[in-house]
Amino acid sequence: MHNAALRALALDWRYVALPLPPVLFEETARALPASGYRGVNVTIPHKEAALAVADTATPGAAAIGAANTLTYRDDGTIEAENTDAGGFLDALGESPRGRRALVLGAGGAARAVVWALREEGAEVAVWNRRSERAAALAAEFAVRQARSPLEAEEADLLVNATSVGLDPVTTVDEALVALDLGGLRAPAIAVDLVYGVAPTAFERWSRAAGARTVPGTEVLVAQGARSFALWTGRAAPVAAMRRALEESVPER
Repeated sequence: MHNAALRALALDWRYVALPLPPVLFEETARALPASGYRGVNVTIPHKEAALAVADTATPGAAAIGAANTLTYRDDGTIEAENTDAGGFLDALGESPRGRRALVLGAGGAARAVVWALREEGAEVAVWNRRSERAAALAAEFAVRQARSPLEAEEADLLVNATSVGLDPVTTVDEALVALDLGGLRAPAIAVDLVYGVAPTAFERWSRAAGARTVPGTEVLVAQGARSFALWTGRAAPVAAMRRALEESVPER
């Protein structure tokens, strides 16, 4: 996705994967600029460490408490950003202001989505199987803890920020049982943060129910485009990024 964007803009850069154990994260993150790196994306389990290693952080990253993007500035400083939040809103494609939103999950991805929705003026509720985690997240961001995922029936927007559906063989029935959504109709808009080589069970369920469905791949492209712009100072060629991702997972 990123290398396709670099080619589209004729930038002689490369985007590479760096498997990195947590014990080496801080040392490596600080050393990379000397090797010519302009920035990095980080994923679990490094998002909190990425925020801690940065010299400055955007208000969003600071509020969310995690970063997925580090940018190396010319003055030697490191800036942290969380493009998961903005990427989610970009993929959503419309303002959630005044919408009733239910977010399933209470992990790092859920934190970014809850913050983004709240900042944009949505009425946000959060649910998690471990109710104490949902309660803590709801209290931290001053949103409501949902009594049950059955509240999805009252919501305008439903977001799956759990890992349910990460296994591509998960059936729709299995996903609905895992999320306690059995027998429920999908709301008007459904967003799945999970992505893979095939449409997820949550995605298949929401599409079959007639919801406007935003797949995790679209959220992936949108957050990646924001990271790309931070590093290069150029608007990301989103169409080229999306096309590269689609070509890499033809089952979708």
